[in-house]
Amino acid sequence: METGFTKWIIVVTVVLCVLLELIDTSIVNVALTQMMGNLSATQQEVSWVVASYGIANVIVIPMTGFLAEQFGRKNYFFFSVILFTLASMACGQSTNLWELVAFRFIQGVGGGALMATSQAILIDTFPPKQLPLGQALFGMGVIIGPTIGPTLGGYIVDNYDWPWIFYVNVPVGIMAALFTWLFIRDPERIKNAIPRPLREIDWAGIGLLILGVGSLQLVLEQGETEDWFDSTYILFFTAMSAIGIIGFIWRELTADKPIVDLRVLGKSRNLAVGAFLSFVLGFGLFASVFVFPIFTQRILGFTAAQTGYLLLPGALASGFMMPVIGKALQAGVPQKIMIPLGFTIFFFFTFWIASRISPTAGESDFFWPLIVRGVGLGLIFLPITTMSLAGLQGKDAGQAAGLTGMIRQLGGSFGVAIVGTYLERSIAANRVALLPNISLYNSETVQRIQAFTQSFMSKGFPLEQARQQAYAALEGVLMKQVSIITYAQVFSGLGFFFIACLPLVLLIKRNKPGAAIDLNAAH
Repeated sequence: METGFTKWIIVVTVVLCVLLELIDTSIVNVALTQMMGNLSATQQEVSWVVASYGIANVIVIPMTGFLAEQFGRKNYFFFSVILFTLASMACGQSTNLWELVAFRFIQGVGGGALMATSQAILIDTFPPKQLPLGQALFGMGVIIGPTIGPTLGGYIVDNYDWPWIFYVNVPVGIMAALFTWLFIRDPERIKNAIPRPLREIDWAGIGLLILGVGSLQLVLEQGETEDWFDSTYILFFTAMSAIGIIGFIWRELTADKPIVDLRVLGKSRNLAVGAFLSFVLGFGLFASVFVFPIFTQRILGFTAAQTGYLLLPGALASGFMMPVIGKALQAGVPQKIMIPLGFTIFFFFTFWIASRISPTAGESDFFWPLIVRGVGLGLIFLPITTMSLAGLQGKDAGQAAGLTGMIRQLGGSFGVAIVGTYLERSIAANRVALLPNISLYNSETVQRIQAFTQSFMSKGFPLEQARQQAYAALEGVLMKQVSIITYAQVFSGLGFFFIACLPLVLLIKRNKPGAAIDLNAAH
């Protein structure tokens, strides 16, 4: 157990690594348009820059417990930081799209290890009584990272070229690697662990994990682009994901030394409940971060930087809440109270922001709803994490941390995929629903067309051209109203999803006092 200066250097190191990993899940989104132009790529092709990173993440995260034991946690963490940093530099140096996609995959391999292993390091760094504080600091990175990604990305894209969204990782990565080498130590149980011989490694489990989870992530990332199940490509990888996941579950439940021990889910009811709630958390966190920038930039005309600055206070609110919630958990406030409160607050956020969506909405309309979102997510993340891992020991806690991390990432992927599909299809449906209200037999419609026509004629357009411009302007007004209705429906739907999952909280079993102490055996 570290103390004093060393403890806080370790905290700074691992929290920075978590931030780097999660910022890179969203920072590229605001640079895709610039990448398309510079790399001569289509929108469909450039989406692989996002997909490759996500696929690597969900494959690596559940294996981190095994890899840390096999190679030593310090060595594995140090190697992952170096790999992430070098891949970031290589991404910025890429001269064509597929080179960038390949380096993004490598970056995702390094990044996936940073998140789960950082959590394990913090667990071993803090004494039992301060464990909620350690988890709170980890939670700051998890909640803040995806939110400030668009902020940082927007600033870089507006002021520099897209390669700098990768170059900014390099100095932080070098510092993190140096601090890792100097200050992080392996606990005795990992120092004394005997690596498995190559013949005893669960190669079949690794292969099925890559096939199943990798294919599922690919389907979620590329489904909307490929028009989902109308595509043979998506149907093929859906079948591969089903075969891989079913095979993986069977293999891990029957193998003597599985790569991911799924049997740990049967040892703790709270872990099973926490895994599902982690999925819900990832769904809400990533879906809301995904849909809000699209609305503000496409409909309200905000720049990427403006949208990022608007999201920042809410992210900071989450960060502020984490130590407060950690202290409350330390004082004995049960997770069974905090989680429903967080879900309810997030539900309130979704309906508040849905009510603020309008063609004339400005930054001030969204400030307080986004603050409320930050508070709600803070109340959800830390109680779920401590509840899921409490009472587990040694390898079980390591496996549990990897599983919940993977499930949270998959929840985010499902959230983005479902919301993206809903937006595309509901905009078309809502347009059809509103069209009957626009008719040349409707006096208001005629008046609006006449007003637009007069406006364009006053700018020098001849009558016929002015009338055509008037029809186009009316179509623009219609689509703006359609979009506003659709985005309001998306936020309301997210809220209903959270409320629908609330009954799961009734399944939470109150941990015995002192159960959290066992977490120090994790990883």
